[in-house]
Amino acid sequence: MFRFLSLRLNGAAKLWMMGILVVSLLALAACSSSQPAADSDTIKIGVLHSLSGTMSISETAVKDATELAVSEINANGGVLGKQLEVIVEDGASDWPNFAEKAKKLLQEDEVAVVFGGWTSASRKAMLPVFESNNGLLFYPVQYEGLESSPNIFYTGATTNQQIVPAVEYLLEQGKSKFYLLGSDYVFPRTSNLIITQQLAGSGLEPVGEEYTPLGHTEYSTVISKIRAADPDVVFSTLNGDSNVAFFKQLKDAGISAVDLPTLSVSVAEEEITGIGADNMLGHLVAWNYFQTTETPENEKFVKAFKSKYGENRVTDDPIEAGYFGVYLWANAVEKAGTTDVAAVKVAAKGLQYQAPGGLVTVHNENQHVAKTVRIGEVRSDGQIDEVWNSGEPVVPDPYLDTYEWAEGLREGSGN
Repeated sequence: MFRFLSLRLNGAAKLWMMGILVVSLLALAACSSSQPAADSDTIKIGVLHSLSGTMSISETAVKDATELAVSEINANGGVLGKQLEVIVEDGASDWPNFAEKAKKLLQEDEVAVVFGGWTSASRKAMLPVFESNNGLLFYPVQYEGLESSPNIFYTGATTNQQIVPAVEYLLEQGKSKFYLLGSDYVFPRTSNLIITQQLAGSGLEPVGEEYTPLGHTEYSTVISKIRAADPDVVFSTLNGDSNVAFFKQLKDAGISAVDLPTLSVSVAEEEITGIGADNMLGHLVAWNYFQTTETPENEKFVKAFKSKYGENRVTDDPIEAGYFGVYLWANAVEKAGTTDVAAVKVAAKGLQYQAPGGLVTVHNENQHVAKTVRIGEVRSDGQIDEVWNSGEPVVPDPYLDTYEWAEGLREGSGN
Protein backbone atom coordinates (compact mmCIF):
# COMPACT_ATOMS: atom_id res chain seq x y z
CA MET A 1 0.00 0.00 0.00
CA PHE A 2 2.74 2.45 0.91
CA ARG A 3 4.62 1.73 -2.30
CA PHE A 4 1.47 2.48 -4.33
CA LEU A 5 1.03 5.87 -2.62
CA SER A 6 4.69 6.91 -2.96
CA LEU A 7 4.47 6.81 -6.73
CA ARG A 8 2.07 9.75 -6.58
CA LEU A 9 3.85 11.94 -3.98
CA ASN A 10 6.68 14.46 -4.41
CA GLY A 11 10.06 14.00 -2.71
CA ALA A 12 9.17 15.98 0.44
CA ALA A 13 5.91 14.17 0.83
CA LYS A 14 7.70 10.87 0.39
CA LEU A 15 10.15 11.72 3.17
CA TRP A 16 7.25 12.77 5.44
CA MET A 17 5.38 9.52 4.73
CA MET A 18 8.47 7.43 5.35
CA GLY A 19 9.00 9.24 8.64
CA ILE A 20 5.45 8.45 9.70
CA LEU A 21 5.99 4.81 8.76
CA VAL A 22 9.22 4.56 10.78
CA VAL A 23 7.61 6.17 13.82
CA SER A 24 4.63 3.83 13.52
CA LEU A 25 6.85 0.77 13.34
CA LEU A 26 8.89 1.90 16.34
CA ALA A 27 5.69 2.53 18.30
CA LEU A 28 4.42 -0.93 17.39
CA ALA A 29 7.68 -2.51 18.51
CA ALA A 30 7.56 -0.59 21.77
CA CYS A 31 3.98 -1.67 22.33
CA SER A 32 4.91 -5.29 21.70
CA SER A 33 7.84 -5.16 24.09
CA SER A 34 5.68 -3.58 26.79
CA GLN A 35 3.30 -6.55 27.06
CA PRO A 36 2.77 -7.92 30.62
CA ALA A 37 5.74 -9.91 31.88
CA ALA A 38 3.49 -12.97 32.20
CA ASP A 39 3.35 -13.25 28.40
CA SER A 40 7.11 -13.68 28.10
CA ASP A 41 7.63 -15.53 31.37
CA THR A 42 5.00 -18.23 30.92
CA ILE A 43 4.23 -21.09 28.55
CA LYS A 44 0.54 -21.55 27.85
CA ILE A 45 -0.82 -25.09 27.91
CA GLY A 46 -4.38 -26.29 27.40
CA VAL A 47 -6.39 -28.75 29.49
CA LEU A 48 -9.53 -30.02 27.75
CA HIS A 49 -11.82 -32.44 29.60
CA SER A 50 -15.53 -32.95 30.24
CA LEU A 51 -16.25 -31.06 33.43
CA SER A 52 -20.00 -31.41 32.89
CA GLY A 53 -22.25 -34.08 31.38
CA THR A 54 -22.14 -37.86 31.59
CA MET A 55 -18.33 -38.12 31.26
CA SER A 56 -17.55 -35.65 34.05
CA ILE A 57 -17.64 -38.57 36.53
CA SER A 58 -14.36 -39.69 34.98
CA GLU A 59 -12.72 -36.67 33.38
CA THR A 60 -12.81 -34.08 36.15
CA ALA A 61 -10.28 -36.08 38.17
CA VAL A 62 -7.91 -36.33 35.19
CA LYS A 63 -8.03 -32.55 34.90
CA ASP A 64 -7.12 -32.38 38.59
CA ALA A 65 -4.13 -34.71 38.09
CA THR A 66 -2.91 -32.64 35.14
CA GLU A 67 -3.02 -29.50 37.27
CA LEU A 68 -1.19 -31.30 40.09
CA ALA A 69 1.69 -32.11 37.73
CA VAL A 70 1.75 -28.51 36.51
CA SER A 71 1.88 -27.16 40.07
CA GLU A 72 4.78 -29.50 40.89
CA ILE A 73 6.70 -28.54 37.76
CA ASN A 74 6.13 -24.82 38.41
CA ALA A 75 7.29 -25.22 42.01
CA ASN A 76 10.52 -26.72 40.68
CA GLY A 77 11.29 -23.88 38.30
CA GLY A 78 8.90 -24.53 35.44
CA VAL A 79 9.91 -25.50 31.90
CA LEU A 80 12.79 -23.76 30.16
CA GLY A 81 12.84 -21.39 33.12
CA LYS A 82 9.23 -20.35 32.51
CA GLN A 83 6.09 -21.04 34.52
CA LEU A 84 3.31 -23.09 32.91
CA GLU A 85 0.05 -21.17 32.51
CA VAL A 86 -2.99 -23.48 32.35
CA ILE A 87 -6.04 -22.67 30.24
CA VAL A 88 -8.89 -25.05 31.09
CA GLU A 89 -11.79 -25.76 28.73
CA ASP A 90 -14.89 -27.93 29.24
CA GLY A 91 -15.60 -30.48 26.52
CA ALA A 92 -19.01 -30.96 28.18
CA SER A 93 -19.30 -34.61 27.06
CA ASP A 94 -20.06 -33.34 23.55
CA TRP A 95 -17.68 -34.54 20.83
CA PRO A 96 -18.11 -31.60 18.38
CA ASN A 97 -17.52 -29.28 21.34
CA PHE A 98 -14.12 -30.94 21.89
CA ALA A 99 -13.14 -30.02 18.33
CA GLU A 100 -14.26 -26.41 18.79
CA LYS A 101 -12.48 -26.03 22.13
CA ALA A 102 -9.30 -27.59 20.71
CA LYS A 103 -9.39 -25.12 17.82
CA LYS A 104 -9.86 -22.24 20.28
CA LEU A 105 -6.91 -23.37 22.41
CA LEU A 106 -4.61 -23.71 19.40
CA GLN A 107 -5.66 -20.71 17.31
CA GLU A 108 -6.75 -18.11 19.87
CA ASP A 109 -4.84 -19.03 23.01
CA GLU A 110 -1.83 -20.32 21.05
CA VAL A 111 -1.05 -23.01 23.61
CA ALA A 112 2.09 -25.11 23.22
CA VAL A 113 0.28 -28.37 23.98
CA VAL A 114 -3.12 -29.70 25.03
CA PHE A 115 -3.76 -32.43 27.59
CA GLY A 116 -7.20 -33.95 27.38
CA GLY A 117 -9.97 -36.13 26.05
CA TRP A 118 -11.42 -39.39 27.31
CA THR A 119 -13.72 -41.08 24.83
CA SER A 120 -12.45 -42.11 21.43
CA ALA A 121 -15.26 -40.02 19.95
CA SER A 122 -13.75 -36.93 21.54
CA ARG A 123 -10.25 -37.89 20.41
CA LYS A 124 -11.32 -38.54 16.83
CA ALA A 125 -13.18 -35.22 16.79
CA MET A 126 -10.01 -33.42 17.90
CA LEU A 127 -7.53 -35.32 15.73
CA PRO A 128 -8.03 -33.37 12.45
CA VAL A 129 -7.88 -30.09 14.40
CA PHE A 130 -4.46 -30.94 15.81
CA GLU A 131 -3.16 -32.25 12.51
CA SER A 132 -4.35 -29.26 10.45
CA ASN A 133 -3.02 -26.75 13.02
CA ASN A 134 0.20 -28.67 13.77
CA GLY A 135 -0.79 -28.84 17.43
CA LEU A 136 0.14 -31.42 20.03
CA LEU A 137 -2.31 -33.48 22.09
CA PHE A 138 -1.45 -35.74 25.02
CA TYR A 139 -4.31 -38.25 25.31
CA PRO A 140 -4.42 -40.04 28.70
CA VAL A 141 -6.98 -42.82 28.33
CA GLN A 142 -6.95 -46.40 27.14
CA TYR A 143 -8.48 -46.83 23.69
CA GLU A 144 -9.22 -49.32 20.91
CA GLY A 145 -6.00 -48.91 18.92
CA LEU A 146 -5.85 -48.96 15.12
CA GLU A 147 -4.61 -45.35 15.15
CA SER A 148 -1.34 -43.45 15.28
CA SER A 149 -1.40 -39.70 14.67
CA PRO A 150 1.82 -37.67 14.36
CA ASN A 151 0.15 -34.97 16.48
CA ILE A 152 -0.96 -37.18 19.38
CA PHE A 153 0.96 -38.83 22.21
CA TYR A 154 -1.05 -41.72 23.66
CA THR A 155 -0.19 -42.14 27.37
CA GLY A 156 -3.12 -44.50 28.03
CA ALA A 157 -3.07 -48.13 26.95
CA THR A 158 -3.59 -49.31 23.41
CA THR A 159 -5.34 -52.61 22.70
CA ASN A 160 -2.43 -55.00 23.33
CA GLN A 161 -1.81 -53.33 26.70
CA GLN A 162 -5.32 -53.83 28.10
CA ILE A 163 -8.07 -55.52 26.10
CA VAL A 164 -6.09 -58.34 24.47
CA PRO A 165 -4.31 -59.43 27.68
CA ALA A 166 -7.60 -59.15 29.59
CA VAL A 167 -9.24 -61.61 27.18
CA GLU A 168 -6.20 -63.88 27.39
CA TYR A 169 -6.45 -63.82 31.19
CA LEU A 170 -10.15 -64.74 31.14
CA LEU A 171 -9.52 -67.59 28.70
CA GLU A 172 -6.77 -68.89 30.99
CA GLN A 173 -9.28 -68.78 33.86
CA GLY A 174 -11.54 -71.11 31.89
CA LYS A 175 -14.03 -68.48 30.65
CA SER A 176 -15.40 -69.24 27.21
CA LYS A 177 -18.89 -67.70 27.06
CA PHE A 178 -18.35 -63.94 26.70
CA TYR A 179 -21.20 -61.42 26.75
CA LEU A 180 -20.02 -58.08 25.32
CA LEU A 181 -21.69 -54.98 26.78
CA GLY A 182 -20.69 -51.45 25.82
CA SER A 183 -21.70 -47.86 25.30
CA ASP A 184 -22.71 -47.04 21.76
CA TYR A 185 -19.72 -45.27 20.24
CA VAL A 186 -16.40 -46.05 18.59
CA PHE A 187 -14.33 -47.41 21.50
CA PRO A 188 -16.75 -50.16 22.64
CA ARG A 189 -17.75 -51.17 19.12
CA THR A 190 -14.17 -51.37 17.84
CA SER A 191 -12.98 -53.07 21.03
CA ASN A 192 -15.69 -55.70 20.74
CA LEU A 193 -14.83 -56.27 17.09
CA ILE A 194 -11.26 -56.96 18.22
CA ILE A 195 -12.46 -59.23 21.04
CA THR A 196 -14.66 -61.15 18.60
CA GLN A 197 -11.68 -61.70 16.30
CA GLN A 198 -9.52 -62.73 19.23
CA LEU A 199 -12.13 -65.23 20.43
CA ALA A 200 -12.47 -66.58 16.90
CA GLY A 201 -8.76 -67.30 16.99
CA SER A 202 -9.55 -69.68 19.87
CA GLY A 203 -12.55 -71.20 18.10
CA LEU A 204 -15.07 -69.18 20.16
CA GLU A 205 -17.67 -66.49 19.59
CA PRO A 206 -19.53 -64.15 21.96
CA VAL A 207 -22.84 -65.43 23.30
CA GLY A 208 -24.26 -61.92 23.20
CA GLU A 209 -23.46 -58.31 22.31
CA GLU A 210 -25.34 -55.21 23.42
CA TYR A 211 -24.85 -51.43 23.23
CA THR A 212 -26.58 -48.60 25.07
CA PRO A 213 -26.29 -44.82 24.58
CA LEU A 214 -23.90 -42.86 26.77
CA GLY A 215 -25.82 -41.76 29.85
CA HIS A 216 -28.26 -44.69 29.60
CA THR A 217 -29.68 -45.65 33.00
CA GLU A 218 -32.24 -48.43 32.48
CA TYR A 219 -30.59 -51.86 32.36
CA SER A 220 -33.33 -54.27 33.40
CA THR A 221 -33.92 -55.39 29.81
CA VAL A 222 -30.19 -55.78 29.18
CA ILE A 223 -29.79 -57.82 32.37
CA SER A 224 -32.64 -60.07 31.23
CA LYS A 225 -30.84 -60.61 27.93
CA ILE A 226 -27.64 -61.44 29.79
CA ARG A 227 -29.48 -64.01 31.91
CA ALA A 228 -30.96 -65.59 28.80
CA ALA A 229 -27.57 -65.84 27.07
CA ASP A 230 -26.10 -67.61 30.12
CA PRO A 231 -22.52 -66.28 29.79
CA ASP A 232 -19.72 -67.09 32.22
CA VAL A 233 -18.31 -63.54 32.03
CA VAL A 234 -19.49 -60.09 30.94
CA PHE A 235 -16.81 -58.02 29.22
CA SER A 236 -17.89 -54.42 29.79
CA THR A 237 -16.89 -51.35 27.80
CA LEU A 238 -19.61 -49.16 29.34
CA ASN A 239 -18.43 -45.60 29.92
CA GLY A 240 -19.50 -42.72 32.12
CA ASP A 241 -22.30 -42.77 34.66
CA SER A 242 -24.08 -45.64 32.87
CA ASN A 243 -21.84 -47.83 34.99
CA VAL A 244 -23.54 -46.57 38.15
CA ALA A 245 -26.93 -47.72 36.89
CA PHE A 246 -25.73 -51.04 35.44
CA PHE A 247 -23.83 -52.34 38.47
CA LYS A 248 -26.48 -51.21 40.94
CA GLN A 249 -29.24 -52.88 38.92
CA LEU A 250 -27.11 -55.99 38.42
CA LYS A 251 -26.79 -56.32 42.18
CA ASP A 252 -30.49 -55.55 42.70
CA ALA A 253 -31.24 -58.41 40.28
CA GLY A 254 -29.42 -60.73 42.67
CA ILE A 255 -26.38 -61.23 40.42
CA SER A 256 -23.01 -61.02 42.20
CA ALA A 257 -19.45 -61.42 40.96
CA VAL A 258 -19.54 -64.98 42.29
CA ASP A 259 -22.56 -65.73 40.09
CA LEU A 260 -21.37 -63.84 37.02
CA PRO A 261 -18.12 -61.85 37.03
CA THR A 262 -17.71 -58.80 34.86
CA LEU A 263 -14.42 -57.45 33.59
CA SER A 264 -14.49 -53.70 32.91
CA VAL A 265 -11.94 -51.65 30.99
CA SER A 266 -13.44 -48.22 31.70
CA VAL A 267 -14.17 -48.52 35.42
CA ALA A 268 -11.39 -47.51 37.80
CA GLU A 269 -11.18 -46.30 41.40
CA GLU A 270 -12.76 -42.93 40.58
CA GLU A 271 -15.79 -44.58 38.97
CA ILE A 272 -16.04 -47.19 41.76
CA THR A 273 -16.47 -44.30 44.21
CA GLY A 274 -19.53 -43.18 42.26
CA ILE A 275 -20.87 -46.67 41.61
CA GLY A 276 -20.44 -47.85 45.20
CA ALA A 277 -17.89 -50.49 46.17
CA ASP A 278 -20.65 -52.78 47.45
CA ASN A 279 -22.13 -52.85 43.94
CA MET A 280 -18.80 -53.87 42.37
CA LEU A 281 -17.38 -56.17 45.02
CA GLY A 282 -15.40 -59.00 43.45
CA HIS A 283 -15.74 -57.79 39.87
CA LEU A 284 -12.63 -57.44 37.69
CA VAL A 285 -10.96 -54.50 35.97
CA ALA A 286 -8.03 -54.29 33.56
CA TRP A 287 -5.68 -51.30 33.58
CA ASN A 288 -1.99 -50.41 33.83
CA TYR A 289 -2.09 -48.74 37.24
CA PHE A 290 -4.00 -49.03 40.51
CA GLN A 291 -3.84 -46.79 43.55
CA THR A 292 -2.58 -49.89 45.38
CA THR A 293 0.39 -50.33 42.99
CA GLU A 294 3.50 -50.59 45.14
CA THR A 295 6.25 -48.27 43.91
CA PRO A 296 8.05 -45.42 45.71
CA GLU A 297 6.81 -43.05 43.01
CA ASN A 298 3.21 -44.08 43.58
CA GLU A 299 3.43 -43.61 47.33
CA LYS A 300 4.59 -40.04 46.71
CA PHE A 301 1.96 -39.46 44.00
CA VAL A 302 -1.01 -40.68 46.06
CA LYS A 303 0.13 -38.59 49.02
CA ALA A 304 0.46 -35.47 46.86
CA PHE A 305 -2.90 -36.00 45.15
CA LYS A 306 -4.74 -36.44 48.44
CA SER A 307 -2.89 -33.53 50.01
CA LYS A 308 -4.03 -31.23 47.20
CA TYR A 309 -7.59 -32.50 46.71
CA GLY A 310 -8.61 -34.21 49.96
CA GLU A 311 -8.06 -37.51 51.79
CA ASN A 312 -11.33 -38.89 50.41
CA ARG A 313 -10.07 -38.61 46.82
CA VAL A 314 -8.65 -41.61 44.96
CA THR A 315 -6.18 -42.04 42.11
CA ASP A 316 -6.64 -44.34 39.12
CA ASP A 317 -5.18 -45.25 35.74
CA PRO A 318 -6.33 -42.29 33.58
CA ILE A 319 -5.47 -39.96 36.47
CA GLU A 320 -1.94 -41.38 36.55
CA ALA A 321 -1.60 -41.23 32.75
CA GLY A 322 -2.81 -37.63 32.75
CA TYR A 323 -0.26 -36.83 35.45
CA PHE A 324 2.84 -38.41 33.92
CA GLY A 325 1.92 -37.13 30.45
CA VAL A 326 2.67 -33.60 31.62
CA TYR A 327 6.10 -34.72 32.84
CA LEU A 328 6.84 -36.50 29.56
CA TRP A 329 6.02 -33.35 27.60
CA ALA A 330 8.00 -31.12 29.99
CA ASN A 331 11.04 -33.40 29.81
CA ALA A 332 10.84 -33.51 26.00
CA VAL A 333 10.66 -29.70 25.86
CA GLU A 334 13.68 -29.38 28.17
CA LYS A 335 15.58 -31.86 25.99
CA ALA A 336 14.60 -30.02 22.80
CA GLY A 337 15.23 -26.58 24.27
CA THR A 338 12.00 -25.34 22.70
CA THR A 339 8.22 -25.94 22.64
CA ASP A 340 8.30 -26.28 18.85
CA VAL A 341 6.13 -29.29 17.99
CA ALA A 342 8.54 -30.91 15.54
CA ALA A 343 11.48 -30.57 17.92
CA VAL A 344 9.47 -31.89 20.88
CA LYS A 345 8.39 -34.96 18.90
CA VAL A 346 12.01 -35.78 18.03
CA ALA A 347 13.13 -35.24 21.62
CA ALA A 348 10.37 -37.52 22.93
CA LYS A 349 11.52 -40.57 20.95
CA GLY A 350 12.58 -43.25 23.40
CA LEU A 351 12.07 -40.90 26.34
CA GLN A 352 11.65 -42.71 29.67
CA TYR A 353 9.96 -41.65 32.87
CA GLN A 354 9.55 -43.43 36.19
CA ALA A 355 5.79 -42.99 36.56
CA PRO A 356 3.76 -43.96 39.66
CA GLY A 357 2.75 -47.19 37.90
CA GLY A 358 6.29 -48.03 36.84
CA LEU A 359 8.67 -47.21 34.01
CA VAL A 360 7.08 -45.86 30.83
CA THR A 361 8.92 -45.42 27.53
CA VAL A 362 7.78 -43.42 24.51
CA HIS A 363 7.81 -45.55 21.37
CA ASN A 364 10.13 -44.24 18.66
CA GLU A 365 7.52 -44.42 15.92
CA ASN A 366 3.90 -44.61 17.07
CA GLN A 367 4.08 -42.15 20.04
CA HIS A 368 2.40 -44.59 22.44
CA VAL A 369 4.14 -45.65 25.64
CA ALA A 370 5.34 -49.04 26.85
CA LYS A 371 3.69 -49.83 30.19
CA THR A 372 2.86 -52.73 32.51
CA VAL A 373 -0.55 -54.42 32.22
CA ARG A 374 -2.51 -55.17 35.40
CA ILE A 375 -5.75 -56.98 36.19
CA GLY A 376 -7.40 -56.50 39.55
CA GLU A 377 -10.41 -57.38 41.68
CA VAL A 378 -12.55 -54.74 43.39
CA ARG A 379 -12.56 -55.01 47.16
CA SER A 380 -14.97 -53.72 49.81
CA ASP A 381 -13.23 -50.37 50.35
CA GLY A 382 -13.35 -49.52 46.64
CA GLN A 383 -9.66 -50.19 46.12
CA ILE A 384 -8.35 -52.90 43.81
CA ASP A 385 -6.30 -55.98 44.59
CA GLU A 386 -3.98 -56.89 41.75
CA VAL A 387 -4.48 -60.51 40.67
CA TRP A 388 -2.20 -60.53 37.60
CA ASN A 389 0.37 -58.36 35.84
CA SER A 390 2.51 -58.64 32.73
CA GLY A 391 5.75 -58.65 34.72
CA GLU A 392 7.35 -55.98 32.54
CA PRO A 393 6.26 -53.05 30.35
CA VAL A 394 4.45 -54.17 27.21
CA VAL A 395 5.58 -52.52 23.96
CA PRO A 396 2.62 -50.72 22.34
CA ASP A 397 1.23 -52.41 19.23
CA PRO A 398 -1.77 -50.27 18.21
CA TYR A 399 -2.34 -52.10 14.92
CA LEU A 400 -1.89 -55.55 16.51
CA ASP A 401 0.85 -56.39 14.01
CA THR A 402 2.12 -59.21 16.24
CA TYR A 403 -1.20 -61.12 16.26
CA GLU A 404 -2.14 -63.39 13.36
CA TRP A 405 -5.84 -63.33 14.23
CA ALA A 406 -5.88 -59.52 13.77
CA GLU A 407 -4.90 -59.53 10.09
CA GLY A 408 -8.41 -58.65 8.94
CA LEU A 409 -8.60 -55.77 11.39
CA ARG A 410 -5.35 -54.30 10.10
CA GLU A 411 -6.63 -54.48 6.53
CA GLY A 412 -9.83 -52.72 7.57
CA SER A 413 -7.88 -49.94 9.25
CA GLY A 414 -5.78 -49.27 6.18
CA ASN A 415 -2.54 -50.24 7.92
